[in-house]
Amino acid sequence: MLNLKFIKENKDFIIERLKIKKFDAQDIINKIIELDKQRRLVQKDADDLQNELNKISKEIGILFKNGQIDVANKAKQKTSDLKENIKKKLDEQNGIDNELNSLLVLVPNVPHESVPAGNSDNDNITIKEGGVMITSKDEDIPHWELAKKYDIIDFELGNKITGSGFPVYKGKGAKFQRALISYFLDMASDAGYKEVIPPLMVNEASGFGTGQLPDKEGQMYHVTEDNLYLIPTAEVPVTNIFRDQILKESDFPIKYTAYTPCFRREAGSYGKDVRGLNRLHQFDKVEIVQIQNPEKSYNTLDEMVKHVENLVNSLELPYRILRLCGGDLSFTSALTFDFEVYSAAQDKWLEVSSVSNFESFQANRLKLRYKKDGEKKPLLAHTLNGSALALPRIMAALLENNQTPDGIIVPKVLRKYTGFDIID
Repeated sequence: MLNLKFIKENKDFIIERLKIKKFDAQDIINKIIELDKQRRLVQKDADDLQNELNKISKEIGILFKNGQIDVANKAKQKTSDLKENIKKKLDEQNGIDNELNSLLVLVPNVPHESVPAGNSDNDNITIKEGGVMITSKDEDIPHWELAKKYDIIDFELGNKITGSGFPVYKGKGAKFQRALISYFLDMASDAGYKEVIPPLMVNEASGFGTGQLPDKEGQMYHVTEDNLYLIPTAEVPVTNIFRDQILKESDFPIKYTAYTPCFRREAGSYGKDVRGLNRLHQFDKVEIVQIQNPEKSYNTLDEMVKHVENLVNSLELPYRILRLCGGDLSFTSALTFDFEVYSAAQDKWLEVSSVSNFESFQANRLKLRYKKDGEKKPLLAHTLNGSALALPRIMAALLENNQTPDGIIVPKVLRKYTGFDIID
C-alpha cells in the first residue's frame, strides 16, 4: 500500500508511472486526496470541540466552588452537548477513514524507473542468458511421458485422490524432489538465510499484509469455516513474521528461507501449457525473503538475483533472466526479475523464479518499520523475496534435458542428496 504522504506529494508522478502497469490512477488518486482533506477538516472540528470541552470542564469545578450553581449546571449541560457533537465528528472521521483505506488498498505499487512499458511477457526484456542450450533429439519425449515411463510421477493417481494439478511423486521421483528441496535449502543457509518452517495457512491480516488480499483471493484456497487461506507461497507467512514490528537499523539485513508446499487455484488455466508439471495447484518451493534498509534494497535485489542464478547454473540448465515490463509486473512489486529455463523436449522456456523488490509497499500494509540510530521517528522498511527455486518446472526441465537411452542423468550437485546417479 502506498504511503498517503507519498501520494499527496507525488500525485502526478504516481498517476503517470502507474500507466506502465496499465492502471488508470487519476480518479482514485484524486478521490484519496479529497477524502484526506475532508478527514483533516473533520478532525480539526473534533479537536476544536474537544479543546472547548476541556476548557469548560475545568471551569465547572471553579463555578461550583464559588457557589455559582446555576451557571455550573448550564456549563455541565453544554459539556453533554459537546460530547455528543464530538462523538458525531469521530464517527464521521471513522467513516472517511474506512472509505480512504478501501481506496488505498486498490492502488498498485509504483514501478521502478527501470521497468519498461509493455502489455505482456512478450515485452519483457532479456538482460542475460546463460548455460549451454540443449538441442532436442528426435527420440526425446516430454517429462509427463518420462514420468510414466520410469514410474516417478503419477498424474492420474493424483487426479484420483484429489484432482487435476495434484501429482503423486513416487520412488526415485520422490527422492529427486526431496533432493532438490534439501539442496536449495542448504544453498540458502550457506548464503546466510535463516531457515524457518512456517504455517501452511494464514489469516486475513497476513494475506492483507503481503498484498494477496484483497487482490488475489480468487487464486487462493479458502478454508471458509475458520476464515484461513492456504498459502500461495512461503513469502506470505515468512514476511508476516515481522508484521507490526519496529526494528533497529542494526538488525538489517534480515534473511529468511523456507521450504513449503504452495497452493494456487489457477482458475481458468487450461490447454497444452498446463500439461504435466507446467502448472499445478499444489507444488513445492524454496523461498528467500529479505527485510532491508531502503538505502540498500536494490543492491540486495541484485544479490538475490545472483543467488538464484548460481542455483540454476549449478544444475547445468540453460537459462535467461528477464526484467518484467509494466504489464507483466505484479500488483505489489516495484521491480521483478524472472528466471526461465529451457525445456528441450517441449522446446519452450519455463518460468522457475521471480525475484522482486516491493520497496515499502508491503511494509506499509504490515506496519513493518525501523528506527535509524539516534532517531525517534520510525521509517518503513523494504521487503524483497524470490523463488529459490520453484520445483515443478525445474524438475520438468531436468527430466527432459538429461534424458538418455539408458535413463535420466542426475545433476552432479544433487547426487549426494539422491544417493543415485541415474533414474532408470
